[in-house]
Order: sequence, then structure tokens, then C-alpha cells
Amino acid sequence: MVFPLPDKYIDLLTDFGFKRVFGTEPNKALLIDFLNTLLPPHHHLKDVTFKNPEFLGNTLVDRRAIFDIYCQSETGERFIVEMQKAKQNLFKDRSVYYSTFPIQEQAEQGFWNYELTAVYTVGVLDFVFDDHKHDSELLHVVELKNQHCEVFYDKLKFIYVELPKFSKSLDELESHFDKWLFLLKHLAQLNEPPLPLQ
Repeated sequence: MVFPLPDKYIDLLTDFGFKRVFGTEPNKALLIDFLNTLLPPHHHLKDVTFKNPEFLGNTLVDRRAIFDIYCQSETGERFIVEMQKAKQNLFKDRSVYYSTFPIQEQAEQGFWNYELTAVYTVGVLDFVFDDHKHDSELLHVVELKNQHCEVFYDKLKFIYVELPKFSKSLDELESHFDKWLFLLKHLAQLNEPPLPLQ
């Protein structure tokens, strides 16, 4: 009887694998490197502090939220990072709901001038949004804009990566971002680190 060999590398698209690789202190350099491929240059990270990913509501009947990864940069920006394997029709709604917790968390007791630091919600998706299925673009950066398509508020951003749209082979990888997407999709199938990814 022949038994299949176990995966040599962790599957980054499992809850365990994603949190183990990106959500632990010994591996936080990997999270920083990945996020920096998605963030604007003025918010590139040097360090992050992991925060409690569980938010309870203000009352016993309020719904709670549990993030895959929640961290804060040394300059105060907050980052929610979610990996979603199964398709969820209301993932955008969930993202907006989740973003309210790091916003509310910034409120200070007593006098406060309401100044907020930026909040980023990053979704690594192993599915494609229904309204994007005919669009080849796999990276979506969403921010609040006015009726003239000018940025109205630049401290709240939603970044979504639709992994099924990424189809480059190892030889076609051009950017650091490409390499991360390749690893996210294929790491569990690799037997050894390919030269372009070392």
C-alpha cells in the first residue's frame, strides 16, 4: 500500500497556516514584508506589534469580532489581515464592520480631538467577488472618495487580493508581490524552495 507523502511546507491558505506564518512574533518579518508589497510608501512598515485579535461588543448582546491577525505599526496605523478560503458573499460588509473596531479603539477618555491614525483592512481571498469575476484585476485598493473621484479621507483603506486570478508560473514572476502571491497559492505543493523565491 502506498501512502501519499505529507506536505513539506505549510499551507498558507489554511487558518492554522496563515496565522502561524503571518501572525506570530518569530515570523513577523514575513508579515511586514508581505504588507509592504500592498501599502503606499508613506505607510511602509518597519515593525509591528501584535494586538489582541478579539473584540467584544460594548454590551453583552453586541456581536463580537475575531480577526485572523490584528497589529499596529510603530507610528500607530492599525492593520486587520484576514485570509478567507471559502467564498463569503458579504465579505465586503464584514470588512467594513471589522474596520469599525480599530477606529472605536482609538477613542480616548475625557477631552479628545478625534484625531485618528490610519486603519487598513487586508483581505487575502481564495475566491473572486461576484462583481469582479469578469475583471482580470486581482488587487483592489478601496478608499473613501467624493463625487469627483478625489480622495475624501485617506485614513481608511480596504485592500483585497483575489488569489484565483493569479496564474503566473514560476518563470513569469516579475515583482516581489508576484512572488508572495505564488507562495500563497503554491507553497504547500513545493518540495524545495525554488531559486527565484530564495
